[in-house]
Amino acid sequence: MFKNKTILITGGTGSFGQKFILKTFKSYNPKKIIVYSRDEMKQWDLSNKFNYPNLEFVIGDVRDKEGLQRAMNGVDFVVHAAATKIVPTAEYNPFECIKTNIFGAMNVINAAIDAKIKKVIALSTDKASNPINLYGATKLASDKLFISANSNKLINKQTIFSVVRYGNVMNSRGSVIPFFQSLKDKTYLPITHKDMTRFMISLDDAVKLVWHAFKNSLGGEIYVKKIPSMKLTEIAKAISPNSKIKYIGIRPGEKIHEQMIAKEEADYTYEYADYYKILPQINNWNKDKKRISNGKKVNKDFSYTSNNNKKWMSIEELQKFLKNA
Repeated sequence: MFKNKTILITGGTGSFGQKFILKTFKSYNPKKIIVYSRDEMKQWDLSNKFNYPNLEFVIGDVRDKEGLQRAMNGVDFVVHAAATKIVPTAEYNPFECIKTNIFGAMNVINAAIDAKIKKVIALSTDKASNPINLYGATKLASDKLFISANSNKLINKQTIFSVVRYGNVMNSRGSVIPFFQSLKDKTYLPITHKDMTRFMISLDDAVKLVWHAFKNSLGGEIYVKKIPSMKLTEIAKAISPNSKIKYIGIRPGEKIHEQMIAKEEADYTYEYADYYKILPQINNWNKDKKRISNGKKVNKDFSYTSNNNKKWMSIEELQKFLKNA
């Protein structure tokens, strides 16, 4: 799929981007991977970490449409990973979050259409499902933009846009695991709520989901990986068994449980062996046999949340993962 092809990844210096670069170079033979991001120091560090001759770096911001257009010249595939992601940051800096997550998504779409990119996969989040915070609301808007970008055939005769949605990425930068690890020698670990649960996905599985979306997508799909859940209290015990727990209250915009598929989306959601696929309602694409393929429609009361999950990760399983990470 990627052999002799050029891939551009926005926000490519983050945890996902680094894993995507490493695994894609090992598993495929791309002509080139271009990292498009705005932090020159992170690019410098990554260029020293990964000594690939066909890995290129472009300084730029997704807010800059002209910069994106220049960077996408000659590119075959795009992974859109750039975003303002931290929930409290978005709550206190709403203008900046909207500029990056919504206007940036519009710029990626328009630049991709102009450059005749083959496929664009945008990374989303559980927080886009029935959002209660600004970050989730902006990602919901972004998802809608990428889905509807497939429908205007007058200007878009070539580019396919799809979305992948997943929850807490284990051990990623800014996630709860490295935060707890940094505090394991302290007297207590802070937890916002005693019942809080989170989905748990590895970076490897996140990359594989994006690969699958590139292979499978026809346009407008949201792919949701089947992954285990875990209580935040058990994550804390796995990392620092002897630490006490202090409940500090929910932060602005934070949910007790993550949700990746809402009950309202059940009518156009299909189940597969390892993932779910939410099909778009526009243009009756949720009834398209090619998009449905061998999927089984979920029941009308279905929802996929971190507290009603069939799969759960144990403390021992998380400790094993962290030991081998």
